[in-house]
Amino acid sequence: MYVIDTARLRLRRLGDEDAAFMLELLNDPAFIRNIGDRGVRSEADAIRYLRDGPIASYARHGYGLYLVELRDTGEAAGICGLVKRDYLEDVDVGFAFLPRFRRQGYALESASAVRSYAMGALGLTRLLAITSPDNTDSIRVLERIGLRFARMVRPPGDGGEVRLFTSDA
Repeated sequence: MYVIDTARLRLRRLGDEDAAFMLELLNDPAFIRNIGDRGVRSEADAIRYLRDGPIASYARHGYGLYLVELRDTGEAAGICGLVKRDYLEDVDVGFAFLPRFRRQGYALESASAVRSYAMGALGLTRLLAITSPDNTDSIRVLERIGLRFARMVRPPGDGGEVRLFTSDA
């Protein structure tokens, strides 16, 4: 079942069947550099990551990260959705795409649709986002969907500070 449809994309809940895709995405060098190394090295690790992360979030919050598919081909391009992090006061919008799907407007299209979904269907009044300080592509997407830089924050257990964006800055 699709949660969000756009002109070129469909977003749906992730499941165990997406393990191979997640393995590829989570081990992309840009993902590791900009988001972090999740320690996923096998499809079994990917299934565990999916069950402990997005799938658990659907059950706990009613939302999570979604698989972004190309409408025309059904091909998995990336992930985009909502994350509730313990150290942030509000819900965080996040996204990541495989290299061959970057720079085609898919991050902007999906993040904009997720923001509309969050504020409309879910009734959220404020959205946050975090990004590494030098991830200019993600910063540009966040600004284009209406989020503004608020301050630097240091995630617990993490080595460095990240930029915090908010929909009400």
